Amino acid sequence: MDRIAYIAAGGAAKVLEQQSVLSNNMANVGTSGFREQLVNYRAVPINAENTSPTRVATIASTPGSNFGQGAMTETGHALDVAVMGDGWFAVQGPDGQEAYTRAGDLAVNQNNQLVNQAGHVMLSNDGAPIEVPERGSITFTSDGSITALGAGDNPADIQVIGQLKLVNPPAQAMQRGDDGLFRFDAGNGPAAAPADPAVRMVSGFVEKSNVSAAETMIGLIRNGRMFEMQMQIIQDADRNAERANSILSSNG
Repeated sequence: MDRIAYIAAGGAAKVLEQQSVLSNNMANVGTSGFREQLVNYRAVPINAENTSPTRVATIASTPGSNFGQGAMTETGHALDVAVMGDGWFAVQGPDGQEAYTRAGDLAVNQNNQLVNQAGHVMLSNDGAPIEVPERGSITFTSDGSITALGAGDNPADIQVIGQLKLVNPPAQAMQRGDDGLFRFDAGNGPAAAPADPAVRMVSGFVEKSNVSAAETMIGLIRNGRMFEMQMQIIQDADRNAERANSILSSNG
């Protein structure tokens, strides 16, 4: 009886772990550039003395993220940009270190720096913030170069003010942080990924999240039913124990 309860309780705990990941994915369906976090159940053998080799436990593992491209939505907004194909925008994370995102819904903050909607400062190829002329209009080219024209300036005075840093490290080298940003896992190498001139972007578009709302909702419902099943097993085990105790008491 105890074994049944422990196995069912362990299964219910793993269902809740997966449910939290799916809930986070669902909450970010509308987040630009969000990458779906993957989570799977995996059976692992229980190695202990006097234990059958056929006994296994279940764990919920997060093997990584879905790096497939999300839908591209045309906005017509001059500050909206999106990476085409593989690649990332370099930003300054909350810890001050370089990090990476696919979110390209940009704006200009109170310091005249180019930021995305999450407030992360966009970085240039030299790893510095990009400053925009006050009340100036900016345009982007496909390689991330930024040209600006100040308010009232002659069109002939347009100037290049920087270039967005675009990187493309291998997917297996990217790790998602608690802040939702990805970082380059360089091991003993450099702390930042190098700029990749082959990465291209387009302006006037925003890349949506690659989470499927329908599939995630189905997963949430399936997990809810699995959790109820595990709880039912625990309740059944408890009732069986009570009946067994009642039988033993009457025989005594």
